[in-house]
Amino acid sequence: MSEQQWTIAATEQPPEWFIQAVKQHTPLSSGIYAAQLLWKRGIKDNQQLTAFINYKAYQPASPFEFGQEMHLAIARLQQAYNAKEKIAIWGDFDADGITATSVLWDGLGQFFKQNTQLIYYIPNRLKESHGLNNQGIDNLANQGCKLIVTCDTGSTNIEEIIYAKQLGIDVIVTDHHTLPTERPPVAAIINPRYFSREHQLFNLSGVAVAYKLVEALYQTLPNIAKYPLEDLLDLVAVGLIADLVQLSGDCRYLAQLGIQRLQADFQQPPAARRRPGVGRLLELCQKSGDRPTDISFGLGPRINAVSRIQGDASFCVELLTSRDVKRCHELAEVTELANTRRKSLQKDVQAQVAQKLTQLDLSTTSVIVLEDAQWPAGVLGLVAGQIAQETGRPTILLSTEGLGTGDWELGTGEEFSQSPIPNPQSLARGSARSVNSVDLYQLVKDQAHLLHRFGGHPFAAGLSLLVENIPLFTAAINQQLRQSLGSTTLTPTVQADLTVTVADLGKELFLELKVLEPCGMGNPVPKLLIQNCWFENAWHRNQQDWQGKKVQYIKTEFDIRDDSGRSAFPGLWWGHYKDELPIGRCDCIAELDYNTFKKRYEIRLIAVRPSVDSALNTRNGLNAPLSLTPLILDLRNQKYSEQATQDGLNAPLTALTLKDCPTSWDNLRLWLRRCLMTSRSASKLDDRQQLAIAWSKPNHQPPNQIWLTLVGIAKYLSRTNQPVTRAQLLEKIGISDQTLLVGIKALKSLGFTVKRQDNDLQFAWHPSDRAENLADEAVTKFLAAVREEQFQQQYFADVPLSTIMAIANSDNYMGANL
Repeated sequence: MSEQQWTIAATEQPPEWFIQAVKQHTPLSSGIYAAQLLWKRGIKDNQQLTAFINYKAYQPASPFEFGQEMHLAIARLQQAYNAKEKIAIWGDFDADGITATSVLWDGLGQFFKQNTQLIYYIPNRLKESHGLNNQGIDNLANQGCKLIVTCDTGSTNIEEIIYAKQLGIDVIVTDHHTLPTERPPVAAIINPRYFSREHQLFNLSGVAVAYKLVEALYQTLPNIAKYPLEDLLDLVAVGLIADLVQLSGDCRYLAQLGIQRLQADFQQPPAARRRPGVGRLLELCQKSGDRPTDISFGLGPRINAVSRIQGDASFCVELLTSRDVKRCHELAEVTELANTRRKSLQKDVQAQVAQKLTQLDLSTTSVIVLEDAQWPAGVLGLVAGQIAQETGRPTILLSTEGLGTGDWELGTGEEFSQSPIPNPQSLARGSARSVNSVDLYQLVKDQAHLLHRFGGHPFAAGLSLLVENIPLFTAAINQQLRQSLGSTTLTPTVQADLTVTVADLGKELFLELKVLEPCGMGNPVPKLLIQNCWFENAWHRNQQDWQGKKVQYIKTEFDIRDDSGRSAFPGLWWGHYKDELPIGRCDCIAELDYNTFKKRYEIRLIAVRPSVDSALNTRNGLNAPLSLTPLILDLRNQKYSEQATQDGLNAPLTALTLKDCPTSWDNLRLWLRRCLMTSRSASKLDDRQQLAIAWSKPNHQPPNQIWLTLVGIAKYLSRTNQPVTRAQLLEKIGISDQTLLVGIKALKSLGFTVKRQDNDLQFAWHPSDRAENLADEAVTKFLAAVREEQFQQQYFADVPLSTIMAIANSDNYMGANL
C-alpha cells in the first residue's frame, strides 16, 4: 500500500468573544479547541452557535415546507383513510431504508391497521435491485393494495410507477436520491433534492423524509394517533447517522433528539423498553446508545449485515418496532450472527483483494478495478471502501458469479439501463468507492456505453456490465481519471484538525469536543495530532466474535506518553499488531473516545509514523546511533541480483541479503542486528555491512489447500516409508517451522504418528474414526496459524521502509547504550 500523506488543517484563531461564548457550553475547560473547530467549520456567530449546540434553540422546518407535494401526499393518505384502502410501504434493504420503513410502519400504523390495511415490502438484496420492480408490484396488487408509499427509494422508477398505475395502484414517493428529469406520474413525490443546497431540509436521508410525511399526517389528523410522534425519533437518528448524510440543519436537530431518545430507552429495564430489539442490539455490541459512534460502528453495520448475508432483511422491521421482548431478542441474535458472518466474508474478500493488488503497479494505476467469480456481492462495497482509503485510489470490485436479477450492491442515485441481458451469468456486478474528492459517479457515468446498469453518488456507486467489457472499462476509466488529474498524484491522505499533548487528553477535552456531536459528513470527528510521543505496554490479541461464530481480528492496546506530563494515557489500534507501533519517538493522529464497556477515556489510533524530531538520534549526544539510512536497501518486489545490489550502492560492499519474507519483527531483528554488529566493527565506511531486504510479495495458497497438501504428503510418506527433513517439508508446503508444528499436531489427531530419527521425520498412519474435515478442532488451529502467518507476511511485503528504519534505529540506539 502507498504511504500516507499527512496534512494538518490550518487553524484560524477565533476572536475572544467567540471563545468565551463557546466556554459557556464547556464549563470544565477553556473551550479553545472547540472554538477553533467550530469557527473553522463555519459557526461564526452567537445565533449559529446556540442553534448548533442546543437543539432547543433550533427552529426545525415544517413538513409543509415541501409545499404542494406534501399537501398532495396527505390528501391521498386521507382518501385511503376514509375509503379504508390497503396501503403498502415499499422500503429499501439498507439501514436507512429499514429504519424509514419502520418509521412509516409505526407512524402510518397509528392511522391504518397494521397487517390488514397496512403492509410493507422490502426487496431481497441478492435477488432484486434497489427500487420498485414489476414482480413486487404484482405481488402487492394481488393482495389488494391501492396505494404504495415508498421510502428511501423510487424517484427514478418511472416505468415501474407507470406499471403500478396501470394496475390501479397510486404511488407516493418519499426519497432523497437523484431526481428524475421530469416529474413522474405519482400521487406525490417528496424529495429534498428539489430544495436548494442551502435549505435546512436539503440533506435529509430517507428515514428523515419518511418522518416528515408522518409529521404532516399527525398535524393534519391530530386526534387519531395513540403514541406521540417523538417516539419515532430514535429510529430517525439510527437511519440518519448510518446513512452518512451531512448532519446539518434538520438532520442535526433530528439526530440530537433521536440519540437522547435512544439512550433514555436503553436505560430502562429490558422488559420496559419501547424498542427491546434496539436495546438488545446495543447490548450485543456493548454500546449504550448515547454516542453517534454507537450507531455508525454498532447498530448501522448490524442492520446492514442482514441483507448483505441473507438477502431478505424484512424481519429487521419487526426487530426495530415489535414490543415482544422474547421475539426481539431472537431476531437480534439472528442479526448479530449475520454481522459475524459479514465480518468473516469481508475479511476473506479483503485478503483476496490484497493478494490481487500485489499484481498491480499502483504507480500507473489511477482507478483500481478487480474481479473474481467467488466474491459475494454483499460485502464488495465495504471492502472497496477499505482499499480506497488504504491506497488513496477509487476502487471498483466486481463479482462475476450469477446472482439472479440484482444488478448492483449500491444504487443510490440516478439509474442507467441498457436493454435486458438475456443471460445473467454473463454479467459482472459490483461496488465502487472513492477518495480524494474524485467524483466516482461521474467517472462511472461517462462509461455508460460499456455498462448494463449503474447508480450512485460521487463517493459510492454500484454497477453491472458484461464480463467481456471489464478490460475495456478498466482501461477507459483509468485513462479518463489520469487525464483529469494531470500531474496530480493520488495518495492516501489523513488530516489532523488539532495539535494536542498527552496531558491534554482526558475527560475535560472529551467533553469539550463532545459539543460538536453528533459528528458526520461535513462535521467529522476531530482528529488529534500528538507529536514526539512514544508507546508503552503494547499488546495485541485476536478478538473473537459471538456464540462460537469465530471471526478473528486484531486489536492492539497500549499506553501513550510524551514530555507534557508523567502520566500515560490508554489507547487502542484496531486491525493492527503491536509490532506495527514504532519503537521510540513518533507522531500519531488519533480520535478521543469514551469506552462505555471499560468506563474509561482512551484514544483510537488512526495513523502513526516515526517522529521527524525523534530524540533517539540526538539524546545528549551519547553514543549517537549509527545511521542506517544508507545501510538498508529496499529491493522488495524487484528482480534481485547480487550485482544489482552492489551497483546500486556504487561502493564495494557485500550485501547481507534477506530474500524470505519475515513473519515477525523478531525474525527481521535478527538480520538487522547481524548487519549492525558487522558495521560497528568496520574500520572504515566502505567496510560497513549492508542489509538488502529483497523478498517478494508472497503468493499464498488458501489455507485449506495447504492442509490438504500436508495430509497428502503425510499419507505418501507413510505409504512409502520414506523419511523427510523438516526443511524439505517447509519448502514443499511453504509455511514456517512454528506453523508446521501446529500442523503435525493436527495430523496426530487424525491418527498419524511422527517419529524423529536424527534430522529426519518418519510418518506412519493409523486411520482413526475421526473424519478428515476442516471443522476438526486441531485442524481449525492449523488453519488459523496459516492465516496468521500469511497475514504477517502480507504486512511485511508492504510495510513502509520508514517503519523498518524506526525499529532498526531503536534497536541500534539501545545496543549503543547498553
